[in-house]
Amino acid sequence: MIDHIGFPGADFARSRAFYQAALAPLGITVVMEVAAEETGGEAHAGFGANGKPFFWIGSGGGLSGVGHGHLHVCFTAADRAVVDAFYAAALAAGARDNGAPGLRPHYHPNYYGAFVLDPDGHNIEAVCHTPHPSPA
Repeated sequence: MIDHIGFPGADFARSRAFYQAALAPLGITVVMEVAAEETGGEAHAGFGANGKPFFWIGSGGGLSGVGHGHLHVCFTAADRAVVDAFYAAALAAGARDNGAPGLRPHYHPNYYGAFVLDPDGHNIEAVCHTPHPSPA
């Protein structure tokens, strides 16, 4: 089980604002912040729910290394409408499209996801694994 994940952004303020807007439809907000003075040089913002941060961004520059330093993070959405809302909010906050909301049956029949590239080029996804309710 993963407790939390974190990575640095090239522009901390820009990354913080982006994730604050993009993750709001998922019910994920900033629940903790740590100033650079408290860590010896790098600021951090912890996003989560119910007071528990599980997704951290930090200052200190973007990732580097193999694969150009880009990573993939996927957030669980309660339903398909939340996936759609995440995608719209992320694009409005400056993300680039990396896969519009829709079924990805090559993963499994109910895999409904949306992909965006954040300001640093990281592949950020929201997914719902629940079958879509049948019309009444």
